[in-house]
Formats: sequence, structure tokens, C-alpha cells
Amino acid sequence: MTNRARPDSPFSLLAVLLAVALLTGCATTETIDGEINPDPYEETNRSMYRFNDYLDRNIMIPIAENYVKAIPEPVRDGITNFFDNLEYLNVILHSFLQGKLGQGLSDVTRFVVNSTIGLGGLIDVATDMGLEEHEEDFGQTLAVWGVDQGAYLYVPFLGPYTARNTPDEASSYFTNPFSYISTLYLLPVTFLNLLNDRANLLEASEFVDEASIDPYSFIREAYLQQRRYLIHDGNPPSEGYDDIFTEGLLEDDPKLVIE
Repeated sequence: MTNRARPDSPFSLLAVLLAVALLTGCATTETIDGEINPDPYEETNRSMYRFNDYLDRNIMIPIAENYVKAIPEPVRDGITNFFDNLEYLNVILHSFLQGKLGQGLSDVTRFVVNSTIGLGGLIDVATDMGLEEHEEDFGQTLAVWGVDQGAYLYVPFLGPYTARNTPDEASSYFTNPFSYISTLYLLPVTFLNLLNDRANLLEASEFVDEASIDPYSFIREAYLQQRRYLIHDGNPPSEGYDDIFTEGLLEDDPKLVIE
């Protein structure tokens, strides 16, 4: 289980492309009682979830727990801010692609402030200056452009996606400066980002384990609701929307995605 920030690397691109290719044509049921089924690949997705969950519990969680014990919280916060700032270039791009010109200019200013006064993004100075952090990506841009959500996918190593959101791996990769450094440096940087993200979600994953009978379904619904929340800029249509997410998890932290 990880949060929204996934490692921007050729490996993540490959994992998404392979998952989409493998799942194409696997589903035989596209509607349930006349309603569109958002998870037509559920059997395969559940297999991928069990695979990820096994790796997470036996590898990532133990490493993340020791990481939390060894690295002070202020340092971990600085690492989070640093990677968030690098990934913000993708946000800037999609603010403009969605026609949000004022927001895009604010995003540029936020990035410049945090990259300079904030010591390369280690300190989030911009928020204290009133420069709001936004959440934009290629999936949201495609939604604004009228592209349907498509099927829900659970990608090996990476977690939940929708078909509409899979192109964001390419967008995130090409807008991240670290994508252009030597693989010798890229791999440890990517692992640090992944590990720090996983450490930030230890409490959230414990909540899923304690609160849900079927973690797979809980994660799927939380992810789909969170995507809808982001696409509608935090104000989705009320019909068919579960208040547990709008009034709970998503309003507390709209960036939270448990995988």
C-alpha cells in the first residue's frame, strides 16, 4: 500500500503498460443490472491485489517501520516536501491543459518559491505565503476533455488506477527532472521516494485492516471516490456519492490513496 505518489521511473511505466495489455479483453461482464460495472476485471485485479499485499506486508511494511524508527519526523517531512515539489511540475502542466490559467500561474509561483526560498523544496514556504497546493494530473485533464473513466485496474507493484488515469505515469515521468539522471542515481532516489511514501501511510493501512471486512473492495471504492473528488475539484455531484469519503478521509486529506 502506498499513497498517491508513485515512483516516476521506466519501471512504473512498464508495469502499467503490461497490466493494461494483460487485462485487455479479459472481462466478459460490463454491466450489472443495467448499471456500468467499474471493475470488470475484478478476478484478475484481486489476484494482483493479493500479490501486492503479500509483498507489502512481508517487505515494505517491515522496512518502512524501521525507517520511521531511524529517521526523525522533521527529516521525513522534508523528504516528502522535496519529492512533492519535484512532482509539482506535472500539476503545473495539467492546470494549464485544463484551462485553469489563474491556478496555473499560482502553481508556477508556488514551485519557484519552494524551489528557492524553500531550499529546493525541502521546506514548504509557499503554503505559509498563501499559495495553495493543488492536485492535478493527466487523468483529471482527460476527464475535463470528456474521456470516460474506463475500467478499474489494480496494477502489480503500483496499486489502483482507472484506464483513464494510466497515461499519467508517462506524464509524471517526463515532467520529473529525476527522470533524466543516470539510472545509477535514479534507482536509489526512486526507492527513497517509495519508502518515504509507504512510511507516511502506515497508520492509514492499519485503519483499512481494522475497519474493513474486504480490504480490496474498500480500497477500490476509496480510490474511485477520491478520483471523483479530485476531478470535481473537491465538489462532486451529491447523487451517488458516499459521505463517508467526502466528510471523512477525503476532506481530511484529499491526497490520500491507500493501495
